[in-house]
Amino acid sequence: MTVRPPSAIRRLSPSARLLGVLALSPILGLTACSSSRRADAGLAMPQNHLITQDRSANGGDDQIGKSGVNAYLWRGAIDTLSFMPFASADAIGGVILTDWYTPPATKNERFKITAYVLSRNLRSDALRVSVFRQAFTDGQWVDTPVAPNTVSDITTRILTRARQLRADNGGGK
Repeated sequence: MTVRPPSAIRRLSPSARLLGVLALSPILGLTACSSSRRADAGLAMPQNHLITQDRSANGGDDQIGKSGVNAYLWRGAIDTLSFMPFASADAIGGVILTDWYTPPATKNERFKITAYVLSRNLRSDALRVSVFRQAFTDGQWVDTPVAPNTVSDITTRILTRARQLRADNGGGK
């Protein structure tokens, strides 16, 4: 059996037909994704556990997977540093690296933060924060020291947020 396109489609130029196929391909792709054929073929449906499960709030478990990282500290650090762009964030290793951030009020300085979650315990010594500051001087960025209380202020905010998350999860002690 030969299937022929309707006469209106046959009259279209090849490039116009290609545009039509390209326009329909996202719709067809979405339809294929929702098909139950994957389950019938024995393939597991992909799941994004980061979206479907809040690992900081699954029955009071304060650990991420089998790592040595406290989930409340991790989430507290992510929430606290979310105003900065992230260069990388490794939940299993407990490392958050931000990219350079220039505050809107001061265009001649920028900051970068590294946060390490070092333990399964929700304690102040389970968190290490480093703050880097650069000032724009003579046409180049120059490393400069941060204010003495900057690191302790950020650490305190992360710890406060982590304790709030634990209390919200029913794990307040």
